Amino acid sequence: MRKVSFGMNISLDGYCDHTLGEPSEELMEYFTEMMDDVDMLFYGRVMYQLMFPYWADVARDRSGSAAEVRFAERLVAIDKVVVSRSLESVDGNTTIIRNDPAAELRKLKQQPGKTISIDTVSILPELMAAGLIDEFYLVVHPVMAGGGRHLLDAGSLPKSFKLDLVETRTFKNGCVALSYRKRE
Repeated sequence: MRKVSFGMNISLDGYCDHTLGEPSEELMEYFTEMMDDVDMLFYGRVMYQLMFPYWADVARDRSGSAAEVRFAERLVAIDKVVVSRSLESVDGNTTIIRNDPAAELRKLKQQPGKTISIDTVSILPELMAAGLIDEFYLVVHPVMAGGGRHLLDAGSLPKSFKLDLVETRTFKNGCVALSYRKRE
């Protein structure tokens, strides 16, 4: 059975906003390394539209730093599933699913393959409640956002989830990567 991992950049006060962080070569290399064991990305519509076409353009045009281009090339090569009722079409190696993301992810998890990476907060509570997420990777940025989208809204989970800390990694730019595994 495949592992499912959830990853997100967050502020110290728990908000998810990609514009708050200060990416570095070291952090981009970390994200690229994380993708080595991933062969499927599972996105909600908003995250998909945030990530693509941006990273596809970086990979095609080689318009970023060397670390950004390596990350972009790896990201673009991975098969993607997008949960959306409104997207009409997607590019390349991307599939749209319209209903029941938990059931779809459960089917994908049972297929052979590497890790499935989830990078979206909109369906996180549903997938956690279904017991589908095995690992959590959070990169905490040294910033207080003061507003935006929380990682989890109050009351969005039916119960608490206990996790075991697997690894921490500190970066020169002040970011801290935290890796957790679901406690059995």
